[in-house]
Amino acid sequence: MTSWHKDGALHFALGVEDTFVPQERPGERAIDEYELTQHYEFWSSDLGLASDAGATLLRWGVPWYRVNPAEGRWDWSWLDRVVDRFAELGLRPVVDLLHYGTPLWLDGQFAHPDYPAHVAEYSARVAERYADRVTDYTPVNEPMIHALFSGEYAYWPPYLSGPDGLATMVRQLARGFVLAQRAMRDVLGERGVFVHVDAGMRYDGDDAALISRLRRHVHLVEDLVTGRAADGLGDEDLAWFAEHAVRPDVMGVNYYPRHSTEVVSAREPHGGGFRDPRPTRDDGVTGMEELLRAAHERYGVPVALTETCVTASVAERLAWLDASVESVRRLRAGGVPVAAYTWWPVFDMYEWTYRHSAEPREAHRLTMGLWELSERDGVLHRVATPLVERFREQAHDPLNAVPVKHKES
Repeated sequence: MTSWHKDGALHFALGVEDTFVPQERPGERAIDEYELTQHYEFWSSDLGLASDAGATLLRWGVPWYRVNPAEGRWDWSWLDRVVDRFAELGLRPVVDLLHYGTPLWLDGQFAHPDYPAHVAEYSARVAERYADRVTDYTPVNEPMIHALFSGEYAYWPPYLSGPDGLATMVRQLARGFVLAQRAMRDVLGERGVFVHVDAGMRYDGDDAALISRLRRHVHLVEDLVTGRAADGLGDEDLAWFAEHAVRPDVMGVNYYPRHSTEVVSAREPHGGGFRDPRPTRDDGVTGMEELLRAAHERYGVPVALTETCVTASVAERLAWLDASVESVRRLRAGGVPVAAYTWWPVFDMYEWTYRHSAEPREAHRLTMGLWELSERDGVLHRVATPLVERFREQAHDPLNAVPVKHKES
């Protein structure tokens, strides 16, 4: 396979929402977005939709808890068929290996002392099984969201909280991340393309101390896995990460204009967690350009916009699609090597608040997709919107082939 991230072109990608938090407890339902969107039933045609829309890359995740239903037991039957379908379509998968959840048998989830070894084994097994057809992987999607939700806010398993909980999650996620990528690199060699992805998080407001702390945390896991210093860990941990550091081939930024910039105010007390979120400000393409430029400068590799959209009307989604694509092209013309643009998701998804709700699925549907989900007789039909054709036009624009003009130093 050619190295798409090195050819200088702008590649258009889509994503299938793949959050998996399968653990339940009273008042909390499991989240499996493939179940909620009926992707397990319609996976073949769903991949076809992405291809028909003009995408050449598809961010798509493996449900670890289903592939590995018991310790030491593996079930590849469904995944084999999906990978065959990718090959049939000529659609290149960028595989999410960890999009939040762990298997049900792993007591303590991320806090289990053997979590890093388990996630490394799982990642290596996937890479080995599909090495002839799949080379591009995201070891952990949005590791800082993982760390905050599971380690500071006590919102997801293992329900840790406070500074100690955050430090535990950061250490565990980062160690698993490193071991997983190194194991996959051993399998794939230089053919492997590792797309590191984290949430683009920006902070503004009048609480300078809190803003400073939040900004330090934005890159905490990525800095650790790439061998940089980080807050909250001891010298022994930092030495281990420095010795075993891995690097991204592409640094991905997830940016949602209406949610990625939080406003912090000392005059408005809040819990700071997901249940009591800070207010946000829509900084449009300005925030996106800032984050993509900063990611390239910080890690020195090509960057990708790995998720973006607005949850809104079709007209508002069309406007953001056009504005964000134009912005990415402007960055590239200015010398920032943006290798991919990703609209997320292909079709609507369901909000994570579904987990803590007793309301029906439809009450949590987010109008985000190129296709909208419309339920009739228990079947979720994929209904095309004008975004499909607009995305296709953008994906086929000859400007995408114009290479980045690097600035002379």
